[in-house]
Amino acid sequence: MGVPARGGQRTCVVVGAGPAGLMAAEVLAASGHAVTVFDQMPSVGRKFLMAGRGGLNLTHTEPLHTFLTRYGQAAAPLSAAIEHFPPAQVVAWCEGLSQETFAGSSGRVFPKSFKSSPLLRAWLGRLSDAGVVIRTHQRWLGWDRSGALLFSGPGGIEECVKADAVVLALGGASWPRLGSTGQWRSILQATGVAVAPFEPSNCGVRIAWSALMKSRFAGEPLKRIALTCGGETRRGEAIITRDGMEGGAIYALARSFREALQKNETIPLTIDLRPDETHEQIKTRLSGFRGRQSMATFLRKALKLTPVSIALLHEATGGPLPADQMQRAELIKAVPVTVTGLAGLERAISSSGGVPFDALDENLMLRVRPGVFLAGEMLDWDAPTGGYLLQACFATGVKAAQGAVAWLGSGTGAGEQTCAIAQE
Repeated sequence: MGVPARGGQRTCVVVGAGPAGLMAAEVLAASGHAVTVFDQMPSVGRKFLMAGRGGLNLTHTEPLHTFLTRYGQAAAPLSAAIEHFPPAQVVAWCEGLSQETFAGSSGRVFPKSFKSSPLLRAWLGRLSDAGVVIRTHQRWLGWDRSGALLFSGPGGIEECVKADAVVLALGGASWPRLGSTGQWRSILQATGVAVAPFEPSNCGVRIAWSALMKSRFAGEPLKRIALTCGGETRRGEAIITRDGMEGGAIYALARSFREALQKNETIPLTIDLRPDETHEQIKTRLSGFRGRQSMATFLRKALKLTPVSIALLHEATGGPLPADQMQRAELIKAVPVTVTGLAGLERAISSSGGVPFDALDENLMLRVRPGVFLAGEMLDWDAPTGGYLLQACFATGVKAAQGAVAWLGSGTGAGEQTCAIAQE
């Protein structure tokens, strides 16, 4: 069957109802095309809703030239999309849905409600008003010989859908229980598209803690610290877990961790427990009279170190702390931690890997499959948290949809498959 169209409308299919797919659907509908969104989950935007549990970080206010550097090697291919739909446009779009925003002291931008559910409800309402049809419980299986899209619905019933253009935004492979399983990889590989393996990004790290560290300090936070790996330093917070560490400061270094692991190198992570003080300042504080105080009590009073910080020092030495004050100060400024690996994709906030940009043209259309456009996390890029993930999903959704609109307008897509927007 085909996607319902009226008059001279062209038909577009969106496979996947995450932020990239829904944004593509909005652009396509606004261009006058008939749009149907297909998603394999029972409801839409599940990962988008999960992202809002701790506050929906939409984008960031830092200068665009700095903003783009957060994407590493993918900055160049992503720049056209983000420059065309920059952070200011994301804010305007959100506020156009009657969801006011604010920028925190760090530059991160959030809805004033701090939640994703009111924004998603307003967004889905606008899409419905624009005539966008959303069908859930529909798993994409690929194409048949005629080029029609194949879907498996409830009860395993298969359905063929013809469309004039396709936008795929099928997401990466992180938090697969929310829908981003990466199972589309084999479908595209079968058509001759190279797909880079998925790796966890913005994820925790694995550390072989002692039994004491696991039993007494799992769940304890390390606040106002600085972590260094491979010459890169990030400030923030982290949380001790039974198997390692997670948290914003850890996530920000995920790319450095991953690169070291790919080279089969030991990950050289150090933790500065007092980044605002110099070695000399710490040494001076440690030279105070200790009296009969235990070392833990003395460190807590002299430097305001928490029990988990002190335990981390003992974990590094395997026993007593250095007697020399300067050596002790150096340890506090650079606690060595042995990272053995990354936490799995099942709990990673995002993933790296996916379809490389050289498999696409400048409008994000697959070179081997004319009329099929890609967006979101199924593309091979990654970024730290802080608004960069959603910004790129929104921007590539817009870029892919506009590419589909231009392609359809050129007449090239007449009688061929429409726009499939894949799930994020």
